[in-house]
Order: sequence, then structure tokens, then C-alpha cells
Amino acid sequence: MLMRLNVRKITAIALCLGTALTLGAQDGTYSGYTPYSIFGVGDLSVPGSAYNAALGGTGIATRSHKTVNYLNPAAVTARDSLSFMADFNLKQVNKIYSQGGSTSANNTFNIESFALSFPLFRNTAMMVGMAPYSNTGYSFYTTYDSPAIMGSVGDVYATSTGQGSIYQLFIGGGVTIARHLSVGAQWNHYFGSIVKQGALVFGESGYNGINNGYTLKLGADSYKLGLQYETRVGALDLCAGATYTSSAALRGYVEDYQFSSGSVVTDTLHFSRDTLGKTANASLASELGFGLSFGKRDKWRAEVNYTRSDWTKSGMKTTTGFASSGVSSFTPTVRQAWRGGFEFTPNINDIRYYFRRCTYRAGAYFESAYYKLDGNAINSFGITLGATLPFSRMNNGITVAADLGQRASLKGNNIRERYIGFTIGFNTYDIWFLKPRYD
Repeated sequence: MLMRLNVRKITAIALCLGTALTLGAQDGTYSGYTPYSIFGVGDLSVPGSAYNAALGGTGIATRSHKTVNYLNPAAVTARDSLSFMADFNLKQVNKIYSQGGSTSANNTFNIESFALSFPLFRNTAMMVGMAPYSNTGYSFYTTYDSPAIMGSVGDVYATSTGQGSIYQLFIGGGVTIARHLSVGAQWNHYFGSIVKQGALVFGESGYNGINNGYTLKLGADSYKLGLQYETRVGALDLCAGATYTSSAALRGYVEDYQFSSGSVVTDTLHFSRDTLGKTANASLASELGFGLSFGKRDKWRAEVNYTRSDWTKSGMKTTTGFASSGVSSFTPTVRQAWRGGFEFTPNINDIRYYFRRCTYRAGAYFESAYYKLDGNAINSFGITLGATLPFSRMNNGITVAADLGQRASLKGNNIRERYIGFTIGFNTYDIWFLKPRYD
């Protein structure tokens, strides 16, 4: 057998992976930004590539031989037997925040995820990749304008900032059994750190300011199981999928500190360090997901997904560093999401009109957060649009996705968050193992 390796693609992939790891570890930039990331492990990312994002975040029942779908490890078997696939994604998000009569805005741009997929044996394949699990990014600034305070101690300022991310490194494999049933398993390794800081500063030099904060160094491991059953009914292709991700006990440590500083004296007021798994316990919740899709291959397809994860026993309400006291009452709860998507390709084999070979997508979603604030649920909803633009030969393409949505509302003095995000994915596809017919 002759092995044909595309050296340029190997080099490009290696550079992408190195760049992703380097940029993900840099300080001074926000991987994500939202005031709701002050709680727990931050703002949970919606998993998937630009392909999934354009379909409302669906993918549990997706079987595509053209791109990597890591939402269900059983989907890795949907491929041409000798194909190698890689997927690399970038994401840019713009947000506008409103509360009372005040508004503010923020935008971020980051490397989102990458994944590689390749065959092992007949009906068996593997995938490996990395994606964000959660992001923490916020910054508040408050000036106390009470005449009583200003008259006695002068100007007083309060700041609160947070930054950090938890990343997910995964490796999985799948096998097709009896033509219609595919099963898969995946190992997930979570790692990262979160820093939360607060300060109370006095304008008068005769008073010391107060600084406090938490430093969280976190790690965990979990497994994910998946299955897909596909069949054909008349002219339609049907697929049902299910996934289960186990809970993950967090390890690492949480540092809690408080000190005063200023022109008078600097003094440590409090310092403690809890070792997760020994002196403190917290965990990431398990998740159960279901999906159903139907359509006509290379023409159109529709899919709906439902996921549920119970965070009530995560321990984050009582573990130092996860519940920010004095802001709002933080209560972990059940996180649920309903997602739907539709894709359509006018004519995949059209040789005259390029845009008839493109695949167009749309979707919608509704999701409840994994916590409540002051007893109120924090819900998100939105619509998605996107397309895959083929280039070169075979199944290489560029996928773009847009997400327009809203989180929370102005009720209960909450912060309403409206956003539009853009994801671009680079899908590479090649046949890496060729057996010559002639010597």
C-alpha cells in the first residue's frame, strides 16, 4: 500500500494547533465577555463548529461525510473510508448591554475550536480536538455619589473584574455496527484558570483601599457516550441520536484573599487556599442529549435537538470562589436547551453556477442558564444563519455562521444582553491513503 501524505496540509494543521494553544493561553485579552460570567465557572460555550452554529447548534443526529461533527462521538464513522478531515474555527461576537437607562457594548474575537478526524480500520474512525468549555470576562466600575460618604471620606470607587477560561481537550472514536447503528465514546479533559478581583478605592490619601479576589486553578475529566441509528424510509434519510456526558469532579485549588493597601500601610486581612477534592468539592454537571434528523442526502435536511444537565448538585453555591456574594443570589439549577436547524443545497453537481453548489442553513434555539439569579431564570434565545462555500476539489469548503440573539430581559433590574456573533470555519478534506492499481 502506498501512503500519500499532503505535507502542506500537515504543516498548516500543525501551525493552526500551535497558534490555538498559544493564543488561548495569553493574558490581557477576553476569550468571552458577559456580566453573567461572574458566577460559577463562567459563561458555558455552545459546542460545535461553524457548521453546527449555522444549524442552531444542532448535531446530535448529524451524520456528514464532508465535515467533522464532534457533538456526538458516534458521528465520526460517517465518512468516506479513506478520508482525512480537519476543521478550524474563528469566532467574533458583538454585544450591547442594557440596564435601566444605561447601555454599554463590547466585542471579542478568538480562535474557537479545532478538530481532526481520520479512519482506523474498516467501519472505525477517531477524532481529536480542543474547544472552549466556558469563558469568564467582565469589568464593572462604580462611583459612590452619596453626599454623606463623600463628605466624610471623599470620592469612593469600586471595581470588579474577572478573566479566564476552561478548555476542553477531547479524543474519541466510533464504530458502525450492522450498517445502521453507530456507537462512540469520548474522553474529555478540562483545564484552565479563572481570576476574579475586586477593589474599593478612596480618593482621600489618608484612607487605605481594600482589595479582594479569588484565583481558581481547575482541572477535571469526564467521558461521553454516543449512538446514532440511521435508516431510509421511502425517499427520506432518517437518523436518531443520543449522547451522555458524565459529571466531572473538579480538582485544583481556590485561593481567597483580601488585603488593604494605600499610603498608610499594606496589610493582609485574609488568605485561604482550598484544595478541590479534599477541603472543598465542586463538579461540572452531567448532560443528556437527544436528536432527530430527516432529509434527502445532498439536497436538504432538518434536525431538532434537546439537551438537559442538572447543576443543582454541583456544589458551586457553597464552594468559595464560584458564588460571588454581595452581587445577586446565585443558585445552580437545571440547564435545558431546545435547538433546531435546516439546510438546503440547490444542486451539488451544478457546473455552471457556483452558488447553486453552496449549502445554505438556518436555525433557532432557546436555552435556560445553569443558574438562577435572585430566583429568576436567565434565558437565551436566537436565530442562526449560515452557508458553506465549497472550494478546490472534493469536500473542502469555508463555512460561515451568524447568531443573532438575546439573553435575559430588563425585568427585575437584570442586564439585558443582545448580541450578534460570527463564526467562520475552514473545512479541509483529503484522501490520505491510496492503494495503487499498477506497480
